Amino acid sequence: MSSLRTLKVAWEGLTLNKARSLLTTLGVIIGVAAVIVMLAVSAGAEAEIADRINALGANLIVVMPSFTRGGFGGRGGPPGLEYEDIGAIAESVTGINGVSAEQSTTQDVKAGGITLEDIAIVGTTTDFTEVREYEVADGRFLTDEDNDRSNKVAVLGYSVAQELFGIQSGGQNPIGQQIKIGSTRFTVVGLMEEKGVVGNTDYDGRVYIPITVVFKKFTPSRFGGDKVRVIYVSAESKEAMDSVMSQVTALLCERHDADPMAPDFGLMTQDSVIETQASTTETFRDLLAWVAAVSLVVGGIGIMNIMLVSVTERTREIGLRQALGARPRDVQLQFLLEAVILSLVGGLVGVLVGVGGSYLSNALGTMRTELVPESIPLAFAASAAVGIFFGYYPATKAAQLDPIEALRRE
Repeated sequence: MSSLRTLKVAWEGLTLNKARSLLTTLGVIIGVAAVIVMLAVSAGAEAEIADRINALGANLIVVMPSFTRGGFGGRGGPPGLEYEDIGAIAESVTGINGVSAEQSTTQDVKAGGITLEDIAIVGTTTDFTEVREYEVADGRFLTDEDNDRSNKVAVLGYSVAQELFGIQSGGQNPIGQQIKIGSTRFTVVGLMEEKGVVGNTDYDGRVYIPITVVFKKFTPSRFGGDKVRVIYVSAESKEAMDSVMSQVTALLCERHDADPMAPDFGLMTQDSVIETQASTTETFRDLLAWVAAVSLVVGGIGIMNIMLVSVTERTREIGLRQALGARPRDVQLQFLLEAVILSLVGGLVGVLVGVGGSYLSNALGTMRTELVPESIPLAFAASAAVGIFFGYYPATKAAQLDPIEALRRE
């Protein structure tokens, strides 16, 4: 019997009981869709982490104090990073676009009769916009003079300005207006462009003021005074990052009188942070892969179960075909093709469900997903393998039936 004829007979065998064939493919559909969706979830989580880190700025080097028993620059601990370190890096290190630091607090912000509670107040320096690639939409940003003199000036995030002054609905221009942060009055000198939420940070919901004002007004001296918890250095290019890191390390070791082999600070790049986070998500990805694999195996067991039932129900048919000249390998191929067709149909539908589910989850859900193109052929090939593996035993059992005994079966 030709392969084409065997394929036709196999298809006719499946269409004899359409409802059962459809239900049998559900296990494969769910398994294939699970592979695609779960890999999309994993890829989306990794991309979210990378975007959150890259949103800090381009070619960024993060300098942080080492944590000891005394804390960050605490009593008995290392001196930690100081505000003066920012100026020293800007003056002495070559190959950088800028250097900045941030010191945050949370305060109520008032303007006129409007009060916004628990607003993020970010004390920072002049190069913040250069380092973070974040532009001013109106007015100006903070200057070196603002920090040197601890000027009480503020730059508003877009949504803060909108809520306080209604700029989008024709309200007054916030530039030059007075606001109160905590109990201290500030003059608004700038408005940041609309940026939205990046990662878990709402850039539009922040207020930027000189970092020296944060030291004096919002950071008690017993909690560090002019100590900073992090310094951001933006290198001119990726190629310059190694040189910049070496210069920063040498400079801070000299300023802090620290042992270069055991400095009181540490340097990280965006790539190193992303790699660290990726290793954390790898376990999550492996877990999802195992769950998807189990789903496929369950679907394969369902196919084998139904095929065994089909062999039992069609014993007389098998005997009749063998009596009319069908060879055992023809019978084996027929039932193996039935199992593979079930798997491939389930795999095709599962791919459509998985791709659609990934896009819908990304568009409508709260969890970011990114379709991995390689997962489609992988899942489809896995479904075919499941059909062959779990269909082989029932097909072999059908081929081994004695035609005489098969024809006697009622």
